[in-house]
Amino acid sequence: MKTPDAMIPDRGAFWLTHARAPACLLEAGLGSPDAEGLVDVDILVRDGVIADIVAAGAAAGAPMRIERAGGLVLPRLVDIHTHIDKGHIIGRRPNPDGTHWGARTSVAADRENHWTTEDVYARMNFALRCAYAHGTASLRTHIDSLGKQAAITWPVVERIRAEWKDRVTLQAVALFPIDLALDDEPQFRALVERVARAGGILGGMTFLGQAPGERSRAALERVFDAAAAHGLDLDFHVDESDSLDARSLGQIADVITRKRFRGRVVAGHCCSLSLFDDATRNDMIARVAESGLAVVSLPMCNMYLQDRSRGRTPRWRGVTALHELAAAGVPVMVSSDNTRDPFYAYGDLDLLEVFRESTRILQLDHCESDWISLVAATPAAVMGLPDAGRLRVGQSADLILLGARTYNELNCRPQNNRIVLVGGRMVDTTPPDYRELDATLGMG
Repeated sequence: MKTPDAMIPDRGAFWLTHARAPACLLEAGLGSPDAEGLVDVDILVRDGVIADIVAAGAAAGAPMRIERAGGLVLPRLVDIHTHIDKGHIIGRRPNPDGTHWGARTSVAADRENHWTTEDVYARMNFALRCAYAHGTASLRTHIDSLGKQAAITWPVVERIRAEWKDRVTLQAVALFPIDLALDDEPQFRALVERVARAGGILGGMTFLGQAPGERSRAALERVFDAAAAHGLDLDFHVDESDSLDARSLGQIADVITRKRFRGRVVAGHCCSLSLFDDATRNDMIARVAESGLAVVSLPMCNMYLQDRSRGRTPRWRGVTALHELAAAGVPVMVSSDNTRDPFYAYGDLDLLEVFRESTRILQLDHCESDWISLVAATPAAVMGLPDAGRLRVGQSADLILLGARTYNELNCRPQNNRIVLVGGRMVDTTPPDYRELDATLGMG
């Protein structure tokens, strides 16, 4: 069901009646959730703010009523792990073989030859327009930050964050191999100071497929010390490999615990965790849970990259042990990751697509967990955004209205008839045309 555009006023007040919302994203006391964890509600929007949420049928007062006939209502969603500085270069620089190594070499060549201020700005802005049209409220992007690229891209981050501040909350993470902290201390120190000036997050990529040891511990400790000294949060790329030697997730958890680090820390990917024997995996998960580390899985990208070999059918899905982590109390999330670049040739920064595909890849159905939180309340909390990812009285009416009435209906179709409200007003849900990037990419 799509409400006619004219029915949603630009100002004043209106009720969204007989909508359905995830109980996990609402305040308690609005009735008993159904088997899917959904509650029937009426939502009052007044002057761009959620003024009231009541049980369905209890709407009162004069404001006009827009009947939703059981359609889902969600808050705008939260994308905690993306790479919009790489986005949309696939036509200019394809991955030669679809592997992780092929992606790294292709991106390095494209970055060296094309990533000017104008190029990065055009692609990042295009990416945010896609995310905004699909209903994303907040987005965190990793930023390639080695050598000359840091001086090019971080000013773009600051500019574009200011331009988008009333539409999408943008956070940025410096991406670099953690051994930079040991091998080039002047560059590392300068990067940390640059990130701190920009109000960014310190990141890093652990050694790909290699066993952690004294060197990785020393590098991690130097990164943690720099973050603590500058009051920065941390967000790592971790164990993005099918190697049984890739166990830096546990080492990161141990450093957090030993140093009593007080900032927020996220570990992305953690692919190898799902391949360990039960005892090893359970021990590592226990250490992660004790440390307070949060974990984000990137199902679409890692299913694309991992276990790829020409002429051979992949044997595993590339995702981390998300169910087990969640059962241990670890904050878990899913996210878009790369978009139309050599690391992932597809995607459009659409978190409803991410949730739909994650449900299939990670088998999130047939269980009782509130998985919609993976793209809503949990990443919002981890990003320090208490007003995002939930449906609460007093918050801006930033909503996604769907014709789908159940998670099954949500996950069966792309939801191209969604309505996105920002401050109670409808926004254009038409993604930008790829042709707009032709000049930037030299593909006229």
